[in-house]
Amino acid sequence: MRKVFGIISLLLVAIFVNADPIDKAWEESAKIEKQIKKTSFPQRTFVITDFGAKAGNETELCHDAINHAIIICNQAGGGTVIVPKGVFYTGPITLKSNVNLHLEEGATLKFSTDQKLYFPAVLTRWEGIDCWNAHPLIYAYGETNIAITGKGTIDGQGANENWWKMCGAKQYGWKEGDIAQKNGGRERLLMYSETLMPVYKRIMKPEDGMRPQLINFHSCNTILIEDVNLRNSPFWVIHPLFCESMIVRGVNIRSHGPNNDGCDPESSRNVLIENCVFDTGDDCIAIKSGRNADGRKWGIPSENVIVRGCTMKDGHGGVVIGSEISGGYKNLFVENCKMDSPNLERVIRIKTSTCRGGIIENVFVRNVTVGRCREAVLKINLQYENRENCDHSFTPTVRNVHLQNVTCEKSQFGVYIVGLEKNDHVYNVSVDNCHFNNVANGNSNKGAKDISFKGLFINGTEVK
Repeated sequence: MRKVFGIISLLLVAIFVNADPIDKAWEESAKIEKQIKKTSFPQRTFVITDFGAKAGNETELCHDAINHAIIICNQAGGGTVIVPKGVFYTGPITLKSNVNLHLEEGATLKFSTDQKLYFPAVLTRWEGIDCWNAHPLIYAYGETNIAITGKGTIDGQGANENWWKMCGAKQYGWKEGDIAQKNGGRERLLMYSETLMPVYKRIMKPEDGMRPQLINFHSCNTILIEDVNLRNSPFWVIHPLFCESMIVRGVNIRSHGPNNDGCDPESSRNVLIENCVFDTGDDCIAIKSGRNADGRKWGIPSENVIVRGCTMKDGHGGVVIGSEISGGYKNLFVENCKMDSPNLERVIRIKTSTCRGGIIENVFVRNVTVGRCREAVLKINLQYENRENCDHSFTPTVRNVHLQNVTCEKSQFGVYIVGLEKNDHVYNVSVDNCHFNNVANGNSNKGAKDISFKGLFINGTEVK
């Protein structure tokens, strides 16, 4: 399989030399999509109420029954574990190979906000750093052929009264004396990475306030998340880590807490995200590959992510690469998306720094319609959080970024590039046949070269 990916990468490199990068790259995206493995499950069904789960009682949590059903399904050779109509209160759930967790329409899983339930810790990453941290609300490690499907709802019950205030910000309810990541836990974790502490020693505790993800799949392959409604995550909503062959389809995400990214593929490849709705407190989609020393240690980029037919409402960015991107990234394809909100800050965003390093390349965007965004249609920033306490000797590179047929009706900037002192680290950027209206400040491009505008109109005037 790795040989196939190597051939695809070589083909993409050849495209830039020999042919039009936009048209030919989209042909390659179809080939990449064919490499994504599809889930398949036996016809067996296991209903959680048959294992003791009861709806409607907030004091009677169902995770033991749900996890029992998942284990029995897995041991039987696989099938579907059904959550029937009703509200089921639960603690952490662990998904196993060949199991489809299916929420019927009208079914809701409401996760307890009792932090103690999510310990002992499990192996994960937190903001790009390897560690043992709180058990994600739904977690899988090293599993194959897994799914979460159905028209039901998964509600993390994140709110200012519980998980969200642990970010340490007063606007999310934090008060002096509350548990919060800013009380030393987050800074200690960052230093674990910088000092190369072995991962088995990086054990976070409840008092560190490091909030869990809603869904975290670690080192899994052949994954489907389809049609479900995801609400009120403690932290990132969907976080595939070291995963391969994943489809996120028809998912509706509404989660407005701190760090509530919608979908963050990290050091993962062959990912299709289509026909989803994102309404988030942070980036809608943010592609990552590890932070600083940890990302470089593994050296595993994210690659081959296709985003299409999605709707982005609130969020720091619509489709984003970074900032935890030290392993690099290549081959992003975004098409036929709609974005619009006064609280959507950017449309396409690349954020990195000299702490991160790495190469970000081959970003293709076409046929995106934007009502309004707050800052920029395209923002490339190589000085993101440049006061971070870390080794700043790793120069990032961003290259081969192409937008075509993108319209936006209101923004502060069209193209906004913040490079480094030398302009050698952002190059080969094109914006073709695009119309940006009601742009307050035009374009701002510093520290970049080989930028091409062809048929770019800002406020009705063509930009050369």
